[in-house]
Amino acid sequence: MKILLLEDVRAQGKKGEIIDVSDGYARNYLIPRKLGVEASAQILSEYKNKKASEAHKKAEDKKNAESCAALLEGKTVVFHTTGGSDGRLYAAVTNADLSDKIKETFGIDVDRRKIMLPGNIKTVGEYDVTVRLFPEVSAKIKVKVEN
Repeated sequence: MKILLLEDVRAQGKKGEIIDVSDGYARNYLIPRKLGVEASAQILSEYKNKKASEAHKKAEDKKNAESCAALLEGKTVVFHTTGGSDGRLYAAVTNADLSDKIKETFGIDVDRRKIMLPGNIKTVGEYDVTVRLFPEVSAKIKVKVEN
């Protein structure tokens, strides 16, 4: 019997795969526990449509990320903070601060976890930062911290 897996099943397959199993295993174990459904023509059609929809959404998200990356590439974000006379800041500039500043300056909402800082910025200066907008799409920006 052909089964479309709804969850990962050890030693059988991963979610979304179509596997061939014995009738008893399907009727007595997979289907009652809602781990899979019988792969009828209608189920297969719905599965293919869902996969196509997900691929289209992923392509749209990548396109949007590329346009945002083109807008951010090579730009400079300037922070005016307070600090001591030796160039050390009283409060570090973090990923969250940088995310808020990018949204305020460019109108692009970037998740703080997507900003690759070498660590919190604790001194005055200029830093190169990578912003990962999508798995294959990233932009390099400069962060300038002034006292």
